[in-house]
Amino acid sequence: MHDHRRLGRELGLFDTDPLMGAGLPYWLPDGAVVRHTLEEYVRDAERRAGYRHVYSPVLGKRELYELSGHWAHYSEDMYPAMRVGAEEVVLRPSLCPHHALIYRSRARSYRELPLRIAELGAMYRSELSGVLGGLTRVRAIQLNDAHVFCTLDQAVEEARAALELIGRAYADLGISAVRHRLSLPGEGGKYVADPELWRRATALLREVLDGAGVTYEEAEGEAAFYGPKIDVQIADPAGRESTLSTVQIDFHQPERFGLQYVGADGRKHRPVMVHRSVVGSVERAVAHLVEVHGGAFPAWLAPVQLLVLPVGEEQLAEAEALVAAAVAGGLRAEVAGPEEGSLGARVRAGRLVPYQAVIGAREAEAGVVAVRLRDGRRPGALPEAELVRRIGERVAGRGTTLWTD
Repeated sequence: MHDHRRLGRELGLFDTDPLMGAGLPYWLPDGAVVRHTLEEYVRDAERRAGYRHVYSPVLGKRELYELSGHWAHYSEDMYPAMRVGAEEVVLRPSLCPHHALIYRSRARSYRELPLRIAELGAMYRSELSGVLGGLTRVRAIQLNDAHVFCTLDQAVEEARAALELIGRAYADLGISAVRHRLSLPGEGGKYVADPELWRRATALLREVLDGAGVTYEEAEGEAAFYGPKIDVQIADPAGRESTLSTVQIDFHQPERFGLQYVGADGRKHRPVMVHRSVVGSVERAVAHLVEVHGGAFPAWLAPVQLLVLPVGEEQLAEAEALVAAAVAGGLRAEVAGPEEGSLGARVRAGRLVPYQAVIGAREAEAGVVAVRLRDGRRPGALPEAELVRRIGERVAGRGTTLWTD
């Protein structure tokens, strides 16, 4: 059973330091590669799905979160306001208020809708030290977040498309959802007191789930304070469940921010706000990937994709030339030379690397390499250019398949 906290440190992905504080891990070079590659994957998937990317500040005035409802319903999970001159500013607990301001920054027409705004942005949660652990519960979160501003008639289709985008990402990442949950409000003042809002949003999300043919369970007390949500649940190797991805339909914040668009009838209407996150927080996503794959990431996500192994010093120049060609071809490649031990020891040390290329005297003379796959297969000897091309195709295609004949 893999624990990402132990394995992540052994693999040199991340670490912590008491001077930075609990719940504030830093990313080491190999971990930064995984994080960056995951972020670029999500951006590309969102771009292809019609999203436009933005950047917004990690700070906002206290009044912003009073307007959004976070201050009244979520302040226990927020950091205290900081006084700057005559103003109070807050580290944001979510990105949706900023995106609402971006939407209302100019007049909008129905012809622009659905307007899909996405951001990989930082947010901050005042988590108690007792619940912090590794990458799964942290205080500084890099969230894959997006908000779709649309008409009421478009809301179900946009939420359904978001659910489909999540499913495709899970397939590419080699992870599975254990269940889908329709998260509903519970008792108490945590939730916005508007029964009609909850009824309408819940009915739409049920329509999304039923239309997608997804089996789901309802859970009271798990909703966001402003509306119900679809939670895509994952489980670690010990069976502990957590939420990775979400889809929400929100009538509350469009009303609070006075969002409008001009309809085909020339009149002003209120848009619906669909919140969605494909991989949730980058931290939790990487933690889950480490545990599911045991550090043997899909080839497109692996910190090192090709490890070149010269048998002796005489083949070192050929090995370095192959690495240079692979890097020029967009791959992440390294040499593990004889100074690092015997060939067998180097093969074992690189067991998590998807592809290994061994160059001995015969291979160097013939201009080929002996290919080893992480899963134990040996496709045989290939010309160097052919190997780079084939690995490049597998990486570009993403997914979890290492090799196709």
